[in-house]
Amino acid sequence: MFTLSPTLKSRLSTPLKIGSVEVKSRVLQSPLSGVTDMVFRRLVRRYAPDSMMYTEMVNATGLHYVKALPKIMEVDPNERPISIQLFDCRPDFLAEAAIKAVAEGADTVDINMGCPVNKITKNGGGSSLLRLPELAEAIVREVVQAVDVPVTVKTRIGWSDKEITILEFAKRMEDAGAQMITVHGRTRAQGYNGNARWEWIGRVKEILSIPVIGNGDIFSVQAAVRCLEETGADGVMCSRGTLGYPFLVGEVDYFLKTGEMLPKPTPIQRLECAREHLQALYEYKGDRGIRQARKHMTWYAKGFAGAADLRGSLSLVETVTQGVDLIDKAIAHLANGYEPEDEVEPDFALV
Repeated sequence: MFTLSPTLKSRLSTPLKIGSVEVKSRVLQSPLSGVTDMVFRRLVRRYAPDSMMYTEMVNATGLHYVKALPKIMEVDPNERPISIQLFDCRPDFLAEAAIKAVAEGADTVDINMGCPVNKITKNGGGSSLLRLPELAEAIVREVVQAVDVPVTVKTRIGWSDKEITILEFAKRMEDAGAQMITVHGRTRAQGYNGNARWEWIGRVKEILSIPVIGNGDIFSVQAAVRCLEETGADGVMCSRGTLGYPFLVGEVDYFLKTGEMLPKPTPIQRLECAREHLQALYEYKGDRGIRQARKHMTWYAKGFAGAADLRGSLSLVETVTQGVDLIDKAIAHLANGYEPEDEVEPDFALV
């Protein structure tokens, strides 16, 4: 039986302190571009009410030139704790954006220094800052001076295997005033391939006094616990494991607090969540929400006979009615008994 060690339980029994902010959960929902909008966050928070949530990353330069805040920056006043994640390479624009984020209700401001996607890095944002540590440090210092909430950083272990610079980089971030750092245990060159190298997260934890959050390959409660045990990290951040599975953060949080595993949602319960997700996205974003819901619905549809065909159909829906009808038919079929199929991780790309 999988159990929570007394040592780990004791170490994680107190709230996570991010500067002046106290969070009653050691499990965080990662910011994911095109995913972690208000609709998705509400689903995750249903099962993890105490966890820190993050918006999708917001372009500080884009924010500088518009009068209205982008929809991805919108937060519900009741969804606390909440962090707004920003990206850019301009300290002044990031400071300006941070002020707007706090005005919108952010409990912390997170700076993305880990996104590996070319369209972000070629403009000096995301993981390209790993190669510009002086600029990264200047960014943190200026944002810290601009706002009165904790400033945090999310990054990777380095640019490539030949440039694993996370130890020096993380120390610079702490010295500049960052109140927490999340380390994805991959290089920029890896993207999302290969295994996350958690040992580097542990090395970062050894040299910093601020909280260190482990990220990468957290697809289950067991993986989260192993990461915490192997790294000594102060918490874990769930990312791709929540795609089509908004239950994960809550499952990990519940286990860390109680030492007990929550029952896994059945395929019917997952499809019911997919239906709710579709309907909520349409109500929130209109037809654009339907287009965005296609990928979400395909992520939910796995682990049962006929799931592959259902994914193909859901990826083409044009209306809420079409999507609901497909899901309802699948639920009715499953209600008459289903046969599990091999779990196949769906293809996806995160910006």
